[in-house]
Amino acid sequence: MFTTPRAVMAVGALLGATLLAVPAAAQAVPAAPTPQAARARAAAGLDDPAKKDIAMRIVSSAENSSLDWKAQYKYIEDIGDGRGYTAGIIGFCSGTGDMLDLVEYYTQVKPGNVLAKYLPALRRVNGSDSHSGLDPNFTRDWAKAAQDAEFKKAQDHERDRVYFDPAVKQGKSDGVGTLGQFIYYDAIVMHGDGGDATSFRSIRKRALAKAKPPAQGGNETTWLNAFLDARVWAMKQEEAHSDTSRVDTAQRVFLRKGNLNLNTPLDWKVYGDSYHIG
Repeated sequence: MFTTPRAVMAVGALLGATLLAVPAAAQAVPAAPTPQAARARAAAGLDDPAKKDIAMRIVSSAENSSLDWKAQYKYIEDIGDGRGYTAGIIGFCSGTGDMLDLVEYYTQVKPGNVLAKYLPALRRVNGSDSHSGLDPNFTRDWAKAAQDAEFKKAQDHERDRVYFDPAVKQGKSDGVGTLGQFIYYDAIVMHGDGGDATSFRSIRKRALAKAKPPAQGGNETTWLNAFLDARVWAMKQEEAHSDTSRVDTAQRVFLRKGNLNLNTPLDWKVYGDSYHIG
């Protein structure tokens, strides 16, 4: 939860930016669909297995500078963002609670696993960047656990429970299609869904002050631009997130092209690196 980019970023002093930025590109706004039509469009969305794989690859381009998201189960390092160790396919963090939840779940399904002995330490360091009780062997044991199919399934389970399923559910409730559901998913991966001002639900609330989602009679493109404006504002509140290229040169690109179903081929950039899904 609350992961930061693992690519090298040029970080500017961008704190305190306002939400009143002009959208990246002016475009004609088509007539808003009816709420019924919006819900029908959202019915088949990001939870389609092929679309979900695309979503994971795009997120991995930002989080791991790679489209090979399945190679990230073993990933672990402290990236110096104040959240302790960041690891796995979605950036579970020792300092934010979701890594603890993951290891607890893994231990439920496979008692005595190689990470179970770290549960007391993970409980102690939760909420901090401390490695106390984890070093020197935690990273080695994480990589060892990642060879276990049950640990991979546990990572998938927690990704879906905490991030993917809530994002898709809210997207379908708002009447947005596959792209909109992905935009929600990427936001909840980075910001979590807590009660703070930069959380997913707060970003959505800020967007609601500017536009309405399709399920409320709004235009989908207008709504998603408002949401992305709010997302950019939230990113700029924290220096480690202030490079907004995962929005500006990725999600905005798909939106400007009217690719609301996130259809391939897809071309985008993150932190200056180019990516393609054919």
